[in-house]
Amino acid sequence: MAALEKNVKVLVVGAGAMGSGIAQIAARAGHTVYLYDGRTEAIAAGRAAIEKDLKFLVAKGKLDAAEAEATLARVVPVAILAGAEDAGLAIEAIVENLEVKRKLFSELEGLLAEDAILASNTSSLSINAMAAGLARPGRIAGLHFFNPAPRMALVEVISGLNTEREVAECLYDTAREWGKMPVHAASTPGFIVNRVARPYYAEALRVLAEHEAEPATLDAILREGCGFAMGPFELIDLIGHDINFAVTKSVFEAYFCDRRYAPSQFQQELVAAGRLGRKTGRGIYEYGELAAKPVPQDEPPQEGESRITVVGDIGAAAPLLARLEAAGIEVRRESGMHGRRGWMQIGAARVALTDGRTATYRAVEEHCPNLVLFDLCLDYSVSTRIGLTRADQCGLGAMRAVVGTFQRAGFKVSVIDDVAGLIALRTVAMLANEAADAVLQGVASARDVDTAMRYGTNYPKGGPLAWADMLGAGFVVDVLANLKEHYGEERYRVSPLLRRKAYNGEALYD
Repeated sequence: MAALEKNVKVLVVGAGAMGSGIAQIAARAGHTVYLYDGRTEAIAAGRAAIEKDLKFLVAKGKLDAAEAEATLARVVPVAILAGAEDAGLAIEAIVENLEVKRKLFSELEGLLAEDAILASNTSSLSINAMAAGLARPGRIAGLHFFNPAPRMALVEVISGLNTEREVAECLYDTAREWGKMPVHAASTPGFIVNRVARPYYAEALRVLAEHEAEPATLDAILREGCGFAMGPFELIDLIGHDINFAVTKSVFEAYFCDRRYAPSQFQQELVAAGRLGRKTGRGIYEYGELAAKPVPQDEPPQEGESRITVVGDIGAAAPLLARLEAAGIEVRRESGMHGRRGWMQIGAARVALTDGRTATYRAVEEHCPNLVLFDLCLDYSVSTRIGLTRADQCGLGAMRAVVGTFQRAGFKVSVIDDVAGLIALRTVAMLANEAADAVLQGVASARDVDTAMRYGTNYPKGGPLAWADMLGAGFVVDVLANLKEHYGEERYRVSPLLRRKAYNGEALYD
């Protein structure tokens, strides 16, 4: 089934920020849009918000004034639902309450034509539960836009067990016709984005709860070292801890309290204390005119080495070597032991990419007390910050030489306490693991999972599965296994699909 024809009228129920945004998208695409809300004043406010945004786009030169006027004219306020009985598509964007939505869809089913499509903008509720009891459960699906809807490209098209394939395909093609980036997903807790993104918050909250580093430092490593648009604490403060905690809790409960999705007790206490983020003036950080700007911990300048030795293959960190050489550091290369990951000898210290073990434990296993580990970077040739940690046995002098060497190569260096997997690698590994499980369980294809994470959360490297392919599935499996051994928790169990790809050498994403 192709995209909806332009002459098909669209009903949007709910005139808040999300509903008015969806109405604006459909109207710009050429549809007549009925805008309804149970509160009459909300309809006027929603249409005014659309007008304001269209004028903004005109002022920025992104929209022709005549087109803006025509778009607004296609948004038709309706005081009662019966005024939209000729709509061929109804999209609800009302309160996230299952019973309220079910009541609405029952009413819409009795009002609209039998071939009309009913769509929910829910971010987490079950499409199957919404469809239960309807006479035509095959005509309902999820159409999850992201806020702000006119700007965000991603749309998750959610199919329930009874959703007709032609309905899902029509919504997919329509979203694409409307200028969006649609993905297909099955109706499961969190769909794609709200499920796969959980580790981005969870790992940072866990490291913070272990008092391994300050929030600003962890944010900076992930932002400046790994290319994430915002650090996890910045992002949660923006979303609101109450909302973020509630979503995590709902996913946790929906998966029968699977420990992989366990909420953070620390975040629960933040919510209890009313520290919800920007909207309350304080969350992880403080906000307001007098609030100090969060500053990451940067190591003071140190003397680095002018000559280092690389033993074996250092894998994903290989681009680092050219950067060191460009900084005037002589890099000598030696062959390593077969099957053993390589490292760099910098002064008295052995320096290696973290693999999910603590530096202290790894120093004992490798009989090398002066061990320093560095974190994952998006691109070692250009990333501006890197995280380091040292084994408890490592001398401070050896550590300072390593810090100075990275600084000579242009890195801002943040040293954090000895935590398993540091922050960036454990986060990326867990994101890839969750993404792999979503594919394994039929939530979405690998391509749609990575597309969703790129366009819904702006994740770098093409998405978590593409990043895992770059690192190597075997390496990611080892990282997760080491984390599981360190914590002794099912939270870090390896996805069977990820393990299978590690064994057969196939890519997770192609």
